[in-house]
Amino acid sequence: MKHRSLLVTGGCGFIGSNFILEMLEKHPELRVINLDALTYAGNPENLASVEDDDRYHFCHGRIGDDALVSKLLREHEVDAVVNFAAESHVDRSIDNPAAFVETNVLETTRLLHAARGYFQELSGGARERFRFLHVSTDEVYGTLEEGSDAFSETTPFAPNSPYAASKAASDHLVRSYHHTFGLPVVTTNCSNNYGPFQFPEKLIPLMIANAVEGKPLPVYGDGSNIRDWLYVRDHARAIEVALERGKLGETYCVGGDAERNNLTVVHTVCRILDQLRPKPEGAYADQIAFVKDRPGHDFRYAIDASKIAGELGWTPTVSFDEGIEETVRWYLENEAWSRAIHENTYQRQRLGSL
Repeated sequence: MKHRSLLVTGGCGFIGSNFILEMLEKHPELRVINLDALTYAGNPENLASVEDDDRYHFCHGRIGDDALVSKLLREHEVDAVVNFAAESHVDRSIDNPAAFVETNVLETTRLLHAARGYFQELSGGARERFRFLHVSTDEVYGTLEEGSDAFSETTPFAPNSPYAASKAASDHLVRSYHHTFGLPVVTTNCSNNYGPFQFPEKLIPLMIANAVEGKPLPVYGDGSNIRDWLYVRDHARAIEVALERGKLGETYCVGGDAERNNLTVVHTVCRILDQLRPKPEGAYADQIAFVKDRPGHDFRYAIDASKIAGELGWTPTVSFDEGIEETVRWYLENEAWSRAIHENTYQRQRLGSL
């Protein structure tokens, strides 16, 4: 890996923490500085296994704090920023759009401004190495009909939720900092991630938690909405490839080639639970309960990942069947992690030692 010091923003979140763990496992020489505001979805416990590693440094703060970001960039001689920091849950964006504009648009702009100022000071090899990789979502492209072509890097933006609109705006800002100021940026747009450490408001961990607790398994509408599912460690490897070899100013769509409708995903989770932790009577699927659909619920997302495969050689290595069983096993084996979130003790426990 040509990069030696990464500033990872939002690294205590689901995808960010998996990326940090993947990078530290693979690259013994790498240093990672994790800047995280520890909002509700930021869980320091995700990185408990590396908190004593000399190569890992945690900083509690926001990406909109220009002075702090500038200090970290210079103090740690950072040669790449990987930006995961974002408000990311559609339902929450419907309840409070302003919070998504603040973090995903305004604070991302301040982060870009600090990175630009730092980049302008670099020279030689340090300037050649520097990258700003922005992690985004396929939701910026809107929705698809069943059977229509998948999203690609040339699909026009058509966001349908406040979350998606705020991410689309951040994508445009990242692009503008490259074309206007010469900041060496790369953007990735991914499909639905799943795997260990995902906050339990999202579909798969929510179904697992509710199932084992005997609660209803709420499915929006009739469960026919389709998503492309990407195992989180595959996503981490895609980000690494885009960071190391991606063309400046380019966007790469990252997908798992695993389209499933929501009801199928829930039934799959239930079937695995039936095998791994059978109930005394009945099946977990008996707990499925259809609920009123989300406002403006996009019907289908799908990713054409041929560009990152053809140009950078990345393809997903974990099939959905493999990944979902591994994910269910992880949640069953780490119930204390989920319990700490439900009891709202997950941040206080770890922050006390930071």
